[in-house]
Amino acid sequence: GVRLVGSEMCIRDSKKGFNNTRFQDKILIVNLSQLERVFEAGATVDENTLRAAKLVQGPCDAVKLLGNGTLTKSLNVVVDFVSASAREKVTQAGGTVTVLSEA
Repeated sequence: GVRLVGSEMCIRDSKKGFNNTRFQDKILIVNLSQLERVFEAGATVDENTLRAAKLVQGPCDAVKLLGNGTLTKSLNVVVDFVSASAREKVTQAGGTVTVLSEA
């Protein structure tokens, strides 16, 4: 007869069971290069203005600014999360960064 080794009997479908994907926060990413292209100097950048500019679409729990690209304009950025490089580039350009999760 055929004998099964213990692990062969316990082959499980990896799609079953519990996972957190339904409960994870959906964080949308925006890069500095996008802000440079869309916004004028002195503008305030927040989720509403990002949606108006079509840089953020669909449902999300938070917006995160990343430092990809260069920024030459002074912008007042209000986001949920910001990378260290993005914060540095915005302040170097004369702008301000307000992080809602720190407020």
